[in-house]
Amino acid sequence: MGRDLASAKGPRGENKEFRILSAIGIILVVAGHLGYNLFDIGGLFPYYSFHVFIFLFVSGYFYRDEAEERIISYILGKCKTLLLPYFVWNLFYGLLAEGLHRWGFSIGEPLTLKTMFLSPFLDGHQFLYHFPAWFVPVLFMIEVINVLMRRVLSLLRLNYEWLIFGGCLAAGMLTVYLAAGGHVWGWYKLPGRLLFMLPGFQMGRIYRMKLEERDTMEDGPYFLIVMGVQLLVSIFCAGLNFSAVWVSSFANGPFIPYLTVATGIAFWLRIARIMKGIPYLSRKMVYIGRSTYAVMMHHTASFMLVKAVFYVCSLYTPFCAEFDREMFFGEISFVYLVGGSEASKWLYLFVGIGLPLVIAGFQEKAGRAIRERLGTRGSAR
Repeated sequence: MGRDLASAKGPRGENKEFRILSAIGIILVVAGHLGYNLFDIGGLFPYYSFHVFIFLFVSGYFYRDEAEERIISYILGKCKTLLLPYFVWNLFYGLLAEGLHRWGFSIGEPLTLKTMFLSPFLDGHQFLYHFPAWFVPVLFMIEVINVLMRRVLSLLRLNYEWLIFGGCLAAGMLTVYLAAGGHVWGWYKLPGRLLFMLPGFQMGRIYRMKLEERDTMEDGPYFLIVMGVQLLVSIFCAGLNFSAVWVSSFANGPFIPYLTVATGIAFWLRIARIMKGIPYLSRKMVYIGRSTYAVMMHHTASFMLVKAVFYVCSLYTPFCAEFDREMFFGEISFVYLVGGSEASKWLYLFVGIGLPLVIAGFQEKAGRAIRERLGTRGSAR
């Protein structure tokens, strides 16, 4: 099963800087689902103004032109690394939701053919225990659209990076304009989501092909420019957060969302470069960056386990007496804070990242054991 959302290997091996950027992205996602603004730099870089686009940026960075010469194998490879593990876990969480319904939980829809195979492409929130993984089918569709688009343009001799980026950006901005006017709703959410997010993928490609070799500015002036632009945007705009999954909450017109995506990624990309030079921190962040798929898939369920412990404590101990049992059984986003302390969110954050890493490690060992076993059988024959 896929361990990370995008390959972080270049021609010379693992790209630690982008592994760390992926790790930062998934930490921001987990913190965002807790409503924990610890890492938003004093409100300067709100998570929901860019964090989902980090994974599109990384995926676009590692796209290779060779995919256009082997489109079928490329798409099948994406099915194997992205969709196959998604649908395995979708079945698992569907069965979990069905079982918990019998115990009084009202979270998630029933397990049906629709929620198993269609809902993942429509919104990805069918069972809720893994709702952050809505991004996986979307990433798959964007990868497919990208390679097919590039193949067609190459046949027309129009495969120029700036042309592709400009066209995707224009389509994305038009989508934001229509969404702000209330025209991206119902079945239009799916194409709207793809058009809105596709420029993020192309940003990664543009950075690798056109900008990376020029990204040599010293840290001081670099941060001064990026943070200065972001400060001005924050002051003069009416809120920077938006919803990528629902293609909504755009408060500042069609351009500002992409500007904050660019500034947010630029800021954390340079932080990733700095972290790469700190050996201990680099190793830990790279390890997390290798398992972004697992963390995205399982951190909400990990939160539920933390709340389940608090629920048991409220039943059988004098602790957690104020635990809201009704919210626990009916609302996936409920976060119980022990004694009302925001510091309790650190526990959720550690478990939300740590438990999926354990799951990813177990999957890797199990997969290796199966491959070795099959290999031994094959050689014996």
